Amino acid sequence: MSTPVVTVIVPGRDVAPYAEEALESLRTQTLPAWRAILIDDGSRDATGSLFHRAAATDPRFRVVTHDRPRGLGAARNAGLDLVETPFVAFLDADDILTPRALERLVGTLDATGSDFVVGAYVRLRPTDEGYAPGPVQPWVAAATDPERRGVTLSDHPAASGNIVAWSKASRVEFWRRNRLRFPDDRLYEDQLVAQQMYTRARAFDVIPDVVVQWRERADGSSITQHRAQLPVLIDYIEGLRGGLAVLDAADARAAAQARVDLVLDLDVPPLVRIAQTHPDPDYRRRVGALVRDFIARAPGHRSGAGDAAELLRAARLW
Repeated sequence: MSTPVVTVIVPGRDVAPYAEEALESLRTQTLPAWRAILIDDGSRDATGSLFHRAAATDPRFRVVTHDRPRGLGAARNAGLDLVETPFVAFLDADDILTPRALERLVGTLDATGSDFVVGAYVRLRPTDEGYAPGPVQPWVAAATDPERRGVTLSDHPAASGNIVAWSKASRVEFWRRNRLRFPDDRLYEDQLVAQQMYTRARAFDVIPDVVVQWRERADGSSITQHRAQLPVLIDYIEGLRGGLAVLDAADARAAAQARVDLVLDLDVPPLVRIAQTHPDPDYRRRVGALVRDFIARAPGHRSGAGDAAELLRAARLW
């Protein structure tokens, strides 16, 4: 077996219906020189058994078991502590790597010497027959298409719109040099880390290839499907504000503006619609404050800011 060059960190909690498909997407990679650290984050279902079965039949898999749930951030950090390969990537255990994902990500970094590379992704939506991948969304394409090599955030500010952990591969040395860690006990933990990566990189690459299919679970249990819950909203807003604060501190003005515009266009309308009928006044107050702050930062943004302001007035949040 080839010497491993990349470690894929795969956290999962109670994802038994989906985990085997994620593991199979690793087994079928065109780049076979990988390791995977499977972190069972306190599962109560058969996730741990699936992970251990995979490790028993393929030595490239290694299992770490948390006896209680510690969260995605802590699970990813536990995996980072065990990486011994030059490169690291992430895959949530309910998502799917496309067959050439690792080949394209690692191959790009090999060719450029950049600190990390960002790929495109699509949403895997439930259908009557199971799940089917959708198209590359415009904000994803804006960050990754066309291919760019050896750029910085000032060269490509729209990259700041790609804030997920699992569409990237990085040099492990880059993580260690910058002491990058995911926040513990927080949802949307990758937003802060993504902006730290963009602002601290000497250079990064983007490729238009779809590297991950991101599952929207049919049972409604995905984190992004719970934004009507106040604790989820609080973490969500903290992630948005924290990532933007990183860009501000780095004086990445164009990237910060691109991020504000994207949030106004993409994130704000559904949040305001939820707030309009939400029974908790604290939920409505927090959404109103977030949107007013972002509108104030985007005086030149007509479509998103205008729509957001109109929604706020309609929802009596202005």
